[in-house]
Amino acid sequence: MATKKLDMKKMSAEELSKKLSETRTELRTLRFAQAGSRPADTTAPRKARVLIARILTEQNARATAEAVTA
Repeated sequence: MATKKLDMKKMSAEELSKKLSETRTELRTLRFAQAGSRPADTTAPRKARVLIARILTEQNARATAEAVTA
């Protein structure tokens, strides 16, 4: 899950959307696992949420840039 900001700028739109869906699925499984027992890494859900926010921010920046140039 160690995806840096610079790595996201290099990803294509399809790769970003795929990474977003994978991370959302991971967050969902982390939430269910946390509800059942004590997780090993208690910060994993927060890391997943931050990654989702970074991906959405990059997608929004690209959409805004396209709207400005068009």
